[in-house]
Amino acid sequence: MRDLSTFFAFLMVHLGGPVSFAGLEGLRAADFRSYLARRAAENRAKTSTARAVSVLRGFFRHLEREKLAFNGAVASLRSPRLPHAVPRPLTTGQAGAVVAAAAGGAASANTQPWIAKRDAAVLLLLYGCGLRIGEALGLNGRDATGADVLLVRGKGGKERGVPVLPVVNQAIADYRAACPLTLEAGGPLFLGARGGRLGARVIQSGMARLRGALGLPPSATPHALRHSFATHLLSDGGDLRSIQELLGHASLTTTQRYTEVDEASLMAAYNAAHPRARH
Repeated sequence: MRDLSTFFAFLMVHLGGPVSFAGLEGLRAADFRSYLARRAAENRAKTSTARAVSVLRGFFRHLEREKLAFNGAVASLRSPRLPHAVPRPLTTGQAGAVVAAAAGGAASANTQPWIAKRDAAVLLLLYGCGLRIGEALGLNGRDATGADVLLVRGKGGKERGVPVLPVVNQAIADYRAACPLTLEAGGPLFLGARGGRLGARVIQSGMARLRGALGLPPSATPHALRHSFATHLLSDGGDLRSIQELLGHASLTTTQRYTEVDEASLMAAYNAAHPRARH
């Protein structure tokens, strides 16, 4: 709504009057370019402008579906090229320290032992299995059977099987044994202090406490543990296709971001393996 309001405010001045369906239908590519030029003159962030372009496309698709107006010129809009973001993983030592500190209760203001075991189990799922925080907290009691493979429901409802380390299974078992609340097979695996499904905000707040306690950078978020999982696998010889499957990425391009993080290891492998590199 904010992006559309900004666009309509621009059109009021640009067209010299109220905006109508006929006016929207008559907009030319030059009008849309003028809007983007105005945003650039106002030093709007590229990410903000990219979102505004997406909003406009969606808005005009809606008008077309409702047979209110049609404007083919909106297709000429091009989103600005966004800066390339590189994942910022933790080191193996930092990741281990996070899990150990969580198990010791440092992630929560609540001193109950079962809370500490719960937080450690969640963080181990992120680092040990590469799960998204939503995937870990979306698990139900029947999902964690102690088997070597965990079935996870990812984005778009897609399911994938991820290997589970014994230490992760043990952490989940320790939490279940210590939890004073009833864990039902069809109910959430991870419970909050009041008995409902554990929310992501609790884990994010816990990670913020760990950052302060361990002196970690602001980039040390729960999602950074997932980044660490992928980066550490890659640095120890894991192939991109396998890591793509483990992470549940639809595109290999998304997984390839981790090669930039571990470029030094890749160059070392290249220099050691390529016949010409030895000369």
